[in-house]
Amino acid sequence: ELTVWIGGAAGDGIASAGESFAKACTRVGFHVFAYNSYQSVIRGGHVCMHIRVGQQAVQTHGGACNYLVALNQETFKRYAKRVTPGGAVFYNTEKFQASAEELGGDVQLVGLPVMELVGNQLMQNTSLMGALLEVIGMDPSTMRNLIRERFAKKGEAVVTSNVEAFDKGIEFARTKHQAGGIRLGPSDGKRRLLGSGNTLIGFGALAAGCKFYAAYPMTPASSLLHWLAKYGPEHGVLVKQAEDEIAVLNMAIGAGHAGVRAMCGTAGGGFSLMTEAIGEAGMTETPVVIVEVQRGGPSTGLPTKTEQADLFQVLGASQGEYPKAVLAPRTLPEWFTMTIEAFNLAEKYQCPVIIVSDLYLAERNETLDGLDITNIPIERGELVTAWANGPYQRFLDTPTGVSPRALPGTPGTVYVTATDEHDEDGVLISDVFTNPPMRAKMMAKRMRKVEHLLKEFPEPKLEGPAKADLTLVGWGSTYGV
Repeated sequence: ELTVWIGGAAGDGIASAGESFAKACTRVGFHVFAYNSYQSVIRGGHVCMHIRVGQQAVQTHGGACNYLVALNQETFKRYAKRVTPGGAVFYNTEKFQASAEELGGDVQLVGLPVMELVGNQLMQNTSLMGALLEVIGMDPSTMRNLIRERFAKKGEAVVTSNVEAFDKGIEFARTKHQAGGIRLGPSDGKRRLLGSGNTLIGFGALAAGCKFYAAYPMTPASSLLHWLAKYGPEHGVLVKQAEDEIAVLNMAIGAGHAGVRAMCGTAGGGFSLMTEAIGEAGMTETPVVIVEVQRGGPSTGLPTKTEQADLFQVLGASQGEYPKAVLAPRTLPEWFTMTIEAFNLAEKYQCPVIIVSDLYLAERNETLDGLDITNIPIERGELVTAWANGPYQRFLDTPTGVSPRALPGTPGTVYVTATDEHDEDGVLISDVFTNPPMRAKMMAKRMRKVEHLLKEFPEPKLEGPAKADLTLVGWGSTYGV
């Protein structure tokens, strides 16, 4: 295996260059794990994408740098000394000056005069990637195809000039530099998928039949909004950017009440605003799925860095007690399957279901061998299509705590639903003459769902001796590490 770091300033095209390289590796049969460490999108700043490529599955981005593509001097100053023996540093000699004395031992300095080679500084990424592929010994044909795909919408002239810049980078490295000391060797030739947690949850939502998604942009959940805004409408999903997270969840609850499979997404700060509405879903027994992608806190905290500090907030969201489920995916395939499961649980138990993740799992790009999309389980729970058994009781006390759910407009099912405590008919009991026995009965009814929800969850897995002196408990993205 080997690692490539691509660094520069925000706007230098690090993500597009890094993603193209990662895709090229996956298409020819390598495994990839890519993590983009970036600063605030609003402020800008230094960005560095870490790409680890291997013949076997890779589960973290690692800590070593074998090859560094430095798009500015700051990147060179930060990381050049960290490049391992046998590696190389690639840079544009017309952007800044670098010397071999600033490197560790046995590290090549590959400087390309980009303007002289291709006549356009905007193509420095493309030509440097050509030099990189030559030094690490990777077939350039797949990357050429990706360049054509990436620039196709800009016309043939742009495509041709970028392919030429790529080839000139290859030729420069071939004639003036030696092969790198860290090589990949042959791949298995199997073309793989490349995805992130957020793209997989979006795909899972489409597979589950989600038809409504609302969000207010908040890193690191924003890429889920972007993905669904791009792909959702062609699959019948209404995607709504609301004015704040309070509106976001209330819109999703409204859609869920009407019978639409609905989801919303946010990060920790936005989730804080949602907590009252989560209680609303619990009291009105409305199915809704909420994605909470953690970042550093409290307050606005670390907008672009990962953290797992919101678990207690998620478990205790809203005041009082009510049934809810919390799911924490560990791998990309679990993002897909757990999203489908979240929609099923929300409707079977008529309660909010929260999928909790973090930036590292949600935004990294990783290879996966495929997903089974041939047999998607859809479970909608206790839905009544008509009612002729006397007065309809939306919140009927049942052995499981799950009441027969009727969508608005179902014949014979006129009812009231509100966020105050109510009886089985939905009539409020929170006025002057509160009904304590009814309050106790309705609380017990709702909480009875938890006993049955628990049966849906697998037992925790223990690896190692059962009577160990020390046991580490992990969840979410710590699984890969």
